[in-house]
Amino acid sequence: MWNQFFLLEEYTGLDNQYVGKLHSDGDRGDGSIRYVLTGDGAGTLFIIDENSGDIHATKRLDREEKAYYTLRAKAVNRITNTSLEGESEFIIKIHDINDNEPKFTKDPYFTHVPEMSPLGTVVMQVTATDADDATYGNSARVVYSILQGQPYFSVDPNTGVIKTALPNMDRETKENYVVVIQAKDMAGQMGGLSGTTTVSITLSDVNDNPPRFPKSLYEFKAPESSEPGSTVAVLRATDADIGRNAEMNYRITSSDGPAMFDISTNRSTQEGVITLRKPLDFERKRSYTLRIQVENSNPDPRFLRYAATTDEATVKLIVEDVDEPPVFDRVSYVMEVKEDSAVGTIVGSVSATDPDSSRSPVRYSIDRRTDMDRVFNVHPGNGSVFMLRTLDREENPWHNISVIATEFNNPRLISRIPVDIRVLDVNDNAPTFAAYYETFVCENTKANQRIQTVSAKDADEPIGGHRFFFSLAHEVSGKANFTVRDNKDNTAGILTRRNSYSRLQRSTYLVPVVISDGDFPMQSSTNTLTVRVCTCDREGNMQLCNQEALVLTAGLSTGALMAIIICPNLSLLFTYLHCNCRELDM
Repeated sequence: MWNQFFLLEEYTGLDNQYVGKLHSDGDRGDGSIRYVLTGDGAGTLFIIDENSGDIHATKRLDREEKAYYTLRAKAVNRITNTSLEGESEFIIKIHDINDNEPKFTKDPYFTHVPEMSPLGTVVMQVTATDADDATYGNSARVVYSILQGQPYFSVDPNTGVIKTALPNMDRETKENYVVVIQAKDMAGQMGGLSGTTTVSITLSDVNDNPPRFPKSLYEFKAPESSEPGSTVAVLRATDADIGRNAEMNYRITSSDGPAMFDISTNRSTQEGVITLRKPLDFERKRSYTLRIQVENSNPDPRFLRYAATTDEATVKLIVEDVDEPPVFDRVSYVMEVKEDSAVGTIVGSVSATDPDSSRSPVRYSIDRRTDMDRVFNVHPGNGSVFMLRTLDREENPWHNISVIATEFNNPRLISRIPVDIRVLDVNDNAPTFAAYYETFVCENTKANQRIQTVSAKDADEPIGGHRFFFSLAHEVSGKANFTVRDNKDNTAGILTRRNSYSRLQRSTYLVPVVISDGDFPMQSSTNTLTVRVCTCDREGNMQLCNQEALVLTAGLSTGALMAIIICPNLSLLFTYLHCNCRELDM
């Protein structure tokens, strides 16, 4: 029986390589037996001598291409071509030789490891494979070694794991490393085949460096006209780290101008930007000294103990003089003047000075856009505001003007100030009825009955409020049909003085009421109340008044209506009325 032959791969001889011999027990050596070979490579890769049964390989074989071949053999009678026995199967197995070098799965490798890592930190693992037979000898047993990259890195010979060989490697000193790793078969022995790969290792940044100012003293200049919020200085500290680890914060630790400045970080450039909080004034203070501190925004606690985490620098800011416009001694002015003041009266004065060291004289003027009627003027030299026209509080109680101050030496430099002038009240208006009053009296009325309540108004505004006094006009008080009773509350009642009135005898009464105020100088006026005589029911409800009240809706004038009622001798058919009859309450 046979079932397996062995053949060495990569045969380099000139003759066909002998594999083995097949033999049948029925073969008596008389040439009556013929051997037949079928299966993988039969007749091409493998041939058999049909007489002797010797098998040869015709070509050089590669185990890595095909590790074994399955063939079948039988012995047949040469004359009858019948099998002498059953067909047998056998295998030709290719024996391995070390003809393949190890190959890495990648070439090159790229990786990174944090800087300042401790000794033995794992960087990565490389892997090499060998196509030779791992079950036969050491042809596929790979050992790793480092050809380039000492003394910084090492590699485990069995696993290919690369580790740091030095502690605390600094990215800021050297960032990139090229490591060459060799993989050798035959367990690294002499005569083994080898392959190499390149590993590019980058040290990634950690926050192990504090920010530092390149200089200890910075000097900047800013004009005194700089607005609050504007930038007056920019400084930048440096940090050997990169990215997020290089972000920094600035702050003011001391300043001889309290609350004068702010500082912030420009996140795009990591610069410290100093801005104004209050205006600068060259005449008041010509320079400022600030102490600025910078620190990491994202410190790493692991490295806080190794070095100072902050740095400081001094900033000196020089204030530059600027020719400034005049400055008023107030932000606004409020003045008062009585409404009866004469033209030329001084209302008040404004004052402005040149803040610069030159102390230029100042000239004053009125902004005529705020005083179109030219009611006021200002003395150009001393700033006195005076009247050009008379005033009337009831017409305009306030005047809002602007005064301009101009530097005499530089007329382009001007300042404006609002001046609000309040016109004070003077009792120059007499009180009058609060409304037009007209009432009626019943013919059957009784004496001392109130037929109307009147009130008054006054354009003046006394400080203590209005107090009005009511009375009947003196010239009619002795023969009056009505009387006026002052209610002492700025109202008055109109009362009857008779027990009855006759509509036919007299249809209308005009009651003169005198109203005076309590201010100085006292003002008074006479106001007329119209009273009509009407027919009423027992409850005092009006039923019928004179013809004048009825015809009033027709649109005739009051004089024409009175002529119809009072002049009975005139004909009712007339084309023109002319009567100048007027009745007063006598």
